[in-house]
Amino acid sequence: MQDARREKIGEVTLDYTHYPGRDLYCDGAVEQELLAIAQNVPPERYNHVIREKKSWEVLYHFSDLRENIVSWLPFEKGMKVLEVGSGCGAITGSLARLAGSVTCVDLSGMRSRINAYRHRDCANVTIHVGNFQDIEPDLPADYDYVFLIGVFEYGQSYIGTGTPFQDFYRIVKRHVKPGGRVVIAIENKMGLKYWAGCREDHLGTFFSGLEDYPDGGAARTFTRGGLERILKDCGEEAYHFYYPYPDYKFTTMIYSDRYLPKVGDLTNNLRNFDRDRMLLFDEKRVFDMLIREKLFPLYSNSFLVVTGSEPETIYSRFSNDRARRFQIRTDIGQRGDGTRYVRKYPASAEAAGHIRTISQNGSLLSRRYGGHALCVNRLEEKRDENGLPYVELEYLNDAVTLEELLDDCLQKEDAPRFDALLKRYFAILADQSGDRTVTVQDQDLIFSNLCIQGDVWTVIDYEWTDAKIDAMQVARRAFYCYVLENPRRKESPILQEALKRLKMDDAAFAKCAKKEQAFQRMVMREEDGQLRIAVTDMRHRIGHLALPFQEAFAHIRGKRIEIFEDYGEGYSPQHSYWIHNAYVAENLFRAVLPFEETVRRIRLDPAEQPCLLQIRRIRIGDCELNRQQIANAVFTNGTTLQGSGTDCVFFDTSDPNIEVRLDALQKEKDRAPGVLTVEAYLLRLTDEMQQGLRALMTGRKHSWFRK
Repeated sequence: MQDARREKIGEVTLDYTHYPGRDLYCDGAVEQELLAIAQNVPPERYNHVIREKKSWEVLYHFSDLRENIVSWLPFEKGMKVLEVGSGCGAITGSLARLAGSVTCVDLSGMRSRINAYRHRDCANVTIHVGNFQDIEPDLPADYDYVFLIGVFEYGQSYIGTGTPFQDFYRIVKRHVKPGGRVVIAIENKMGLKYWAGCREDHLGTFFSGLEDYPDGGAARTFTRGGLERILKDCGEEAYHFYYPYPDYKFTTMIYSDRYLPKVGDLTNNLRNFDRDRMLLFDEKRVFDMLIREKLFPLYSNSFLVVTGSEPETIYSRFSNDRARRFQIRTDIGQRGDGTRYVRKYPASAEAAGHIRTISQNGSLLSRRYGGHALCVNRLEEKRDENGLPYVELEYLNDAVTLEELLDDCLQKEDAPRFDALLKRYFAILADQSGDRTVTVQDQDLIFSNLCIQGDVWTVIDYEWTDAKIDAMQVARRAFYCYVLENPRRKESPILQEALKRLKMDDAAFAKCAKKEQAFQRMVMREEDGQLRIAVTDMRHRIGHLALPFQEAFAHIRGKRIEIFEDYGEGYSPQHSYWIHNAYVAENLFRAVLPFEETVRRIRLDPAEQPCLLQIRRIRIGDCELNRQQIANAVFTNGTTLQGSGTDCVFFDTSDPNIEVRLDALQKEKDRAPGVLTVEAYLLRLTDEMQQGLRALMTGRKHSWFRK
């Protein structure tokens, strides 16, 4: 007899023993869409669906970049893994490929079904549906890993005690075998992106985490110190902090205390896709300052905490936002004796051939240069326990990149040294002292890929080579990338002179940009001809704003109206004020202006640029002025568009104003306090619109409706 508490979807088992019979949380109709994708779309097509749907939810749940947060960890095939809060299975597939068995726990029946359908071929996955507290007593205590990815912050929702996070951790820890690890991925509530204008991930409000959640909420994130206190309260002494960048959701790099970012490394900071954000400052420059001041660990956007023994890997970089055949992962590891190594792994089965190509490129470049002008970082091809190839390269200690040296020259205004470095660079490109039958060039010989130790120059990255590209093309690409990464470099007279000698004018940069776009399309093109969508492009497709604060202020400033009152002595700043909320529609404002009985005239300055304006109505109290009253009492410094049939006024000035003469409407003896209401349509003009209207006007000023 079939057990009603269990369901099989493909090879995946769902256990409903502790399921309450209904989902206690749901994201609505979008979950049906996610289920349909999991049921009908093969994983290799997820990226194309992400492109088509242009949806934050589809991107978040189905992007393979989500797996980066766990795929670098050391696994053995027989390991047992517990994933708490598995959701729609963003990392479940990676765990199933790496470990022997995966036990998932999630409160949502719908999300668990989505997880099961997308991983239906994984016979080593079991999903328990229900509340973790109810399921936990039935779980064994021999897991090699317990994963809390985006889950620990909800501890107070799982655990109803006075110390929910400590108790949550203690409960989880009970299920880790001796020598096992707990892995926690969580936002840093002091993360730089929140200072810079990102909304808090869980509440969607500005600065909530920075203000320590004054309005409450289901989730709580922590500073590094806050997480450490929780771990120590639980008696956990063996823990290690890693720093996913830009955050743990769409990780492209993972740093550690043994390998922190260098100045200039953190350039890709617009990576929130779920809602609009502000841009209060340049995050790259602030990250650079924090790195110089050795403060980066406190302001990393996310934390990844690994308990237990420390993994050998101290840094990972993921290049899996490409076509599958080019997806790789680069690790820097540190052995027990302190020696380091670099390894490049295929991030997908299809990329194994690309790893072999990198090995071949190294051999070709070694022959081409012969170890004279340029050394090629030593490489050894190896295979992992599953037979997949990877390459191991030498880690160059105490090396600096050519990029770092050039930046130092620009900062110190050292033109002779800058020119000497470039002279050596061009000599390398032209060198043929090795095997002259090898004409291949390293297409990626950009300044950051050249490491310098004393007089020895070594290329550390030769992923892309081309026999058809010439030395000048390589050089121009290097300069193009150098300026693209930090446009402020171009302001240096030293670099300007170098670009001039290289004939790198605006047209040359445009040509380089076109070639770079073609190269990137090649890297992103799948074997079926479809272009993979890069996650960085999804911001534009989803459509959320990233609004610089200057533009926000300009928008507010452009929408505000300044009011002047004349008490018989003319207009003055002492008798003026601003209205900031007058616009009731995009181009329609309603100014409600109380006035005292001694006010003779009121002037409205509705914009600070040329515009077209049409009065809709003017009222004093409940009495609406007729056309004749307006003609007698309302004046502007604009020009009426005679014959337009719209009574529009063209303001060919950056200081348009509308004056309402109350003394022409109220006799002295009848004056009393009142309220003036002005409603008008206003259209701000572009330079082209302004020039076109100016050509039609005589420049003579008119009062309203005056013929």
